[in-house]
Amino acid sequence: MTGNGYLISAQDLHAALSTEDLVVVDCRFDLADKSAGRTAYEAGHIPAAVYADLDNDLAAPVGPTTGRHPLPNAVLLAETFGRLGISEHSRVVVYDTASGGIAARCWWLLRWLGNNRVQLLDGGFKAWQSSGFAVRGGIEHRSGVTFTPSPRHELVLTTADLEEALARGEGITLVDARDAARFRGEVEPIDPVAGHVPGARSLPFTDFLKPDGTWLDENSRTALWHGLFGAPPATPWAVMCGSGVTACHLVISALEARLPEPRLYVGSWSEWITNPDRPVAHGGC
Repeated sequence: MTGNGYLISAQDLHAALSTEDLVVVDCRFDLADKSAGRTAYEAGHIPAAVYADLDNDLAAPVGPTTGRHPLPNAVLLAETFGRLGISEHSRVVVYDTASGGIAARCWWLLRWLGNNRVQLLDGGFKAWQSSGFAVRGGIEHRSGVTFTPSPRHELVLTTADLEEALARGEGITLVDARDAARFRGEVEPIDPVAGHVPGARSLPFTDFLKPDGTWLDENSRTALWHGLFGAPPATPWAVMCGSGVTACHLVISALEARLPEPRLYVGSWSEWITNPDRPVAHGGC
């Protein structure tokens, strides 16, 4: 376990794998090939890990005014977690290929529903494999349980919230986890409009990672936040990205740096741009 306990190393997970109430969730997913994550899971995964699909399990259906990964209905999401063998009391470890950018969404959703015993595997499946630990193929099944949800609505920033704040001229501290070039509007490989929400600040989630996908040391991560803010932000503040997924990575790093927990703008950029009347900014850093 590292930092404040929101991350777990491959070695510590291996030591805990036989713990009775531990549920490991494989969240590998590829936006360019939406079947690739499940295929990779079936080919080989951490023993006993169940699979959660970003589109089908960790997001609601997309609508004309939503982002690419809308916030799921709390009751339906609780049923999904229960089907995977997760209750609000279960200890859970989530992982993806390496960076945690996808698995962090599952981490955040579990916390949003009231399970605070969830950790992200530092370095993901690559770190597990590079440590020489066993993997196995096929599909894992766990007995279903009841997950009683207690949604923490104070952790969510909606588009309406953001529009109202901007209309009133209120400053809102909003940090964008996308690549800096996407934030500046120089490129946009996924969404139809480039740029960022006016007033947002850029801090790519990948800045917190080493080249192998494991996290920088705690002091280096904290220094990134201090470099952005200088002093801890006034609460409430919020994080965003393209569709409310990789922004969850910033929530973890913020908590690890002992900052106040930010809200998640779940709709994020892909929802903001569904209305052409909403303002779009370019440039900045």
